[in-house]
Amino acid sequence: MILSASGWRKVFAIGGQEQDKTSMIGEDNIAISIYAAKVFADYVKKQTGKEKPEILVGMDARPTGPAIAEAAIKTFVSENVNVKFAGITAAPEIMAFSRGSDGFMYISASHNPVGHNGIKFGLNAGGVLNGTENGKLVKEFTALCEQDEAQKKAFDLIQGIEEKKIAQIYEERPANKAKALESYRAFLKWTISASEEEESQKRIFELLKKAASKKKISVVVDMNGSARADSVDEDFFAENGIGFYAIHNKAGEIAHEIIPEAENLIYVAQEMERLQKMGHSDAVLGYMPDCDGDRGNIVYWDDKEKKAVILKAQQVFSLSVLSELAYQNYLGKEKPCVVVNCPTSMRIEEIAGKFGAQVFRAEVGEANVVNLAAEKRAEGFDVRIFGEGSNGGTITYPSAVRDPINTVFAIIKLLNIKELYETWCKKSNCECKDNYTLTDILASLPAYTTTGVSDPRAVLHIETKDHGELKARFQKIFEKQWIKQKVFLENYGIFSYECDITNGTKEIRGETDFRKSGKGGLKIKFLGRTSTPVAFIWMRGSGTEPVFRIMCDVKGNNSEMEKALLCWETEMLKEADKNQQ
Repeated sequence: MILSASGWRKVFAIGGQEQDKTSMIGEDNIAISIYAAKVFADYVKKQTGKEKPEILVGMDARPTGPAIAEAAIKTFVSENVNVKFAGITAAPEIMAFSRGSDGFMYISASHNPVGHNGIKFGLNAGGVLNGTENGKLVKEFTALCEQDEAQKKAFDLIQGIEEKKIAQIYEERPANKAKALESYRAFLKWTISASEEEESQKRIFELLKKAASKKKISVVVDMNGSARADSVDEDFFAENGIGFYAIHNKAGEIAHEIIPEAENLIYVAQEMERLQKMGHSDAVLGYMPDCDGDRGNIVYWDDKEKKAVILKAQQVFSLSVLSELAYQNYLGKEKPCVVVNCPTSMRIEEIAGKFGAQVFRAEVGEANVVNLAAEKRAEGFDVRIFGEGSNGGTITYPSAVRDPINTVFAIIKLLNIKELYETWCKKSNCECKDNYTLTDILASLPAYTTTGVSDPRAVLHIETKDHGELKARFQKIFEKQWIKQKVFLENYGIFSYECDITNGTKEIRGETDFRKSGKGGLKIKFLGRTSTPVAFIWMRGSGTEPVFRIMCDVKGNNSEMEKALLCWETEMLKEADKNQQ
């Protein structure tokens, strides 16, 4: 079981197959669920000082969710916790709801295949626990699992529980779900408008609704049986003048692979093209969420090519950053900054620079980005937009989790508040069109060529367990290759390099010892004659999957350079892995 701050995950399906759609999890996994709930109950009591804290339980739409939830609910009851079960909830929904509680336990494996499941923990700050706090739970959980007769002792914890108490918790589920939806809808208004004040919210949403009545926009959604099928999406768009078309819109009926990457966004694209052929010219934006609904990459209607186009993750994030920085400018905010993960494209620095915003980078992992954003906010920065550009994961303050609705509304703001577009055109010295579309906005973005997160070339299987040692061996190979490949590199305008490492919320630039990155991110920035970055290669072992991830980012439309540098990185890493003692 992977026990990262982003989620504890494994295959929970009883047969051990990751594509198994069974609802049965077996006694070992029930015991794991019991111990996970036990350590979290103890943690929340210690953090709050309450003898009977309130903990919310929700789950995504996977078939194994109810069995894990049942084990957790019984454990919480045995631990004298006031349990509020909301059933199937989207991750942003339960995290918005949790702000009025003591904590939440969310059952999900995010974008992993259907047979997987997992658990996320958080208090009432609207996000998951950071790495340090998660580590405390991992230590206690591991100790319980390593006991003699661990499974028996787990089941002993839930013996003798009054069935009436359990039945009552399930009876209250519809009421808790309604409260979760209400909390989420209110929170979305705050997030999208950047204001807690009802009048300010009303002013922005009326502006958007008025524009929507003239520039017809509808969204096309492939719910893929996710938790978002039972969330606020359709009603929220409708009340703000945005049309809504959905496929695979029943929670639990997972129609295809879960990860919202290009190979699975084809269903949205096909539906958008079908609707356009039927005369629904308003069907111009689309998204597909993952199973917990905190991530949703985008499809748009290209009015010039007359076809549906799947946006790359880095493009999605860039649009969100552009929109929200322009919106901050529109609201007159000062000291803006953007927080991203290490492998986010350098395009973000170019966009942010136009608005005088600084960019800070953290290690991969939503919790790392969220925590760094909080640190920068404490330093006086206005951090409205942050996230992981490498997977298109956009987080908009005060939210502490990715949310496709916020992403879609960032694009809608850019399309429907003309001042945002005009500000961008002026600052970036690009042509400002009267009847502009998303196609025009995309054409104005700084050009970069970036390895996609779902590209097969971006994943390596590495035998070396000590990633610090792997990177130390890589450094020796790289330094020798740097001299040998001088002509090859100079042909691409590369004359020097700098190493940056990220661990948690800390970034160290100009590091000379690659080993120090450990399990964190290692980036080698390639510099041109004027020491301006022209490309980078990056590497890090995944914290949620048994793979080693790599990528390359190149300034300009230069796929040849991206392929050459990524191939070079791959060869050096394979040699470093082969050279292990």
